Amino acid sequence: MGTLTTAMTVLQLLVGLAIILMVLFQSGKSEGLGVIGGAADTFLAKSKAKSLDAKLARGTKWVGAVFIVLTLVLNILH
Repeated sequence: MGTLTTAMTVLQLLVGLAIILMVLFQSGKSEGLGVIGGAADTFLAKSKAKSLDAKLARGTKWVGAVFIVLTLVLNILH
């Protein structure tokens, strides 16, 4: 295995871990729908959370695309 393949494999591992962390940090789609828990949220907290969730979702798509490209390149190199 060449050094390029080894470097790309390590990079793919790091990108995979980044995807896992980004998905875990995103809030669920059903969060805040409960009667008791949803009433305590303020408008400012909701808009801040949506903004962060939107950034995480966008970042997850880009990191996922990088992961797919790395997977294809590593597959071609082997």
